[in-house]
Amino acid sequence: MEASSGKAMPAGCLFDLDGLLLDTEPLHGQAWAEAVGQFGGSASTELLLQLRGRNKFDNASGLIEALKLPVSVEQLLAVQQPLARAKVREAQAMPGAEWLVQRLRSAAVPMAIATSSGREAVEIKLAPHRWLQSIAVRVHGDDPEIQQGKPAPDLFIEAARRLDLDPRQCWAFEDSQAGAQAALSAGCRVFVVPAEGLSRSDYPSAVHWLESLSETPLDQL
Repeated sequence: MEASSGKAMPAGCLFDLDGLLLDTEPLHGQAWAEAVGQFGGSASTELLLQLRGRNKFDNASGLIEALKLPVSVEQLLAVQQPLARAKVREAQAMPGAEWLVQRLRSAAVPMAIATSSGREAVEIKLAPHRWLQSIAVRVHGDDPEIQQGKPAPDLFIEAARRLDLDPRQCWAFEDSQAGAQAALSAGCRVFVVPAEGLSRSDYPSAVHWLESLSETPLDQL
């Protein structure tokens, strides 16, 4: 479904972080690949794509099961997390991300980040990007209010709640399959900037397709 400019503007906008606002996903993928390699595993591109949008515990568990690794979730994360944190410090903004955030800020549209990443990891990623500091409302994958990670809707429901909005009043922006399903389940109007290697058929048909965030229909602002 194509996004059209005739729709009313949202009461609020909810953003995924990794792969949507910041180009961290290839860096996370490298860290996972290097980590499983230390335990004798080899993760394919297709398997790494399936990790996008999900929390680190689900990813570690999924990799251990898929690759039959002789380690625990804790052992795998003990290797992967330091690798990932070192890499994501260098992450750049995704095309159109800074423009969109600044445009929404100028229009006084409330914004929140709804990310599967933990609080500490998010602080590391956001530190070099002053333009993201103005999004003060952030829901993290390790927040106590979050019972289930994406594709469950918890993160988006909580993000809307913290903005004092109904999720159905919000636009949500995602790149991952799990995140798109989570935002739809929360009731949001969902815009997808596809992850590299995925096509329209990989996402729910109800999403609105963008090649980049710079295509977001903000004609009324």
